[in-house]
Amino acid sequence: MKAQDALRSSFNLCSMVLKSYVSDLDDADLMQRPGEGCNHLAWQLGHLISSEVNLLNMAAPGKGIELPAGFDAAHSKDVCGNDDPAAFLSKATYLEWFDKVRASSLEALASLSDEELDKPGPEHFRQFCPTVGDLFALIATHPMMHAGQFVIVRRRLGKPVLM
Repeated sequence: MKAQDALRSSFNLCSMVLKSYVSDLDDADLMQRPGEGCNHLAWQLGHLISSEVNLLNMAAPGKGIELPAGFDAAHSKDVCGNDDPAAFLSKATYLEWFDKVRASSLEALASLSDEELDKPGPEHFRQFCPTVGDLFALIATHPMMHAGQFVIVRRRLGKPVLM
């Protein structure tokens, strides 16, 4: 297995887990916070989408897709305490953008050679992502950093265990 294959597998697995965890949630469920001081699931989905575009543009400049106007601001740390459902998108819209962003990341990954993946990562990320390939690993697995919070909300809502 080549580096691109392993990274693509990570992208696909992490996407499957996240999408499974939201599969039977509705828009109101996405406004639930897993705990005090935690961000609700709608904000987290937007954060995952927004940060993936930003990270992809660091790993492969110009390859990230353009998000709708105001998307980044609506999912920034400055507004993570906002509980107004009208300020957030529907589950269907989040999943549509998640899929578009993931597709652009996978397309960018496929365009890079092993040598390009071995190039140094962005300077301010090098401590934990020394190479472009490491940055792609972060992009691929970022949803898993949030998945446990989705499980807490699922349990509180009485949803079935999926994995």
